[in-house]
Amino acid sequence: MYKFFLLQADNTTALEGLTERNVNVLELLMTGGWYIMLPLALMSLIAMYVYFERYFAIRKAAAESPDFMNKLKDYINEGQLPSAKNLCSENDTPMARMMEKGIARIGKPLKDIATSIENVGKLEIYKLEKNISMLATVAGAAPMVGMLGTVIGMVNVFLDMEAAGTVQVSDISAGTKQAMITTIVGLVVGIIAYMAYNHLVGRVSKVVHKMESTSIEFIDILEEPAK
Repeated sequence: MYKFFLLQADNTTALEGLTERNVNVLELLMTGGWYIMLPLALMSLIAMYVYFERYFAIRKAAAESPDFMNKLKDYINEGQLPSAKNLCSENDTPMARMMEKGIARIGKPLKDIATSIENVGKLEIYKLEKNISMLATVAGAAPMVGMLGTVIGMVNVFLDMEAAGTVQVSDISAGTKQAMITTIVGLVVGIIAYMAYNHLVGRVSKVVHKMESTSIEFIDILEEPAK
């Protein structure tokens, strides 16, 4: 029983020592080395900028008036093509720009109209996917940069061990911390960038599907008078 109380007292003292120790996160991150942490910081900033810039651009592209196609159909059936063009120009979306191009081709064969709409659609998809590949690059490069810092840290550990002769924890702690910190930061940046990339790709796919359905509906509208 006496030994139990002694052990409990020792554990309490150790926990108090850990509690009293303040860890500066910035200093801990800088142990990874500025030549590793700086590229990782730049990658994280680039990933954040690309994600938010593309997110708002894609959300704007997906925002379409619910009665857009109904109004467009009424204008076309009534022969009011200028009104139909004005309706498209008032909606700053890929679907509206595709329809505007198709309206400008009315009177030509349906195949030519469909081709012109498809060409505009390809350009709009290219605009939506602009810079998204940078997120994929960050997702792949950040863990590799972190691994580079790990290798450098382990090399420093062996150099410190060789210089010290007798190995102690204090001799290898600096290199070990560098190895672990760079790995953690690299993985965190890479995982977040990978998730952001997949999220944007999913949103772009939804917009593309909406563009395809809108173009099909437009061609159906043009075919109706011939029935």
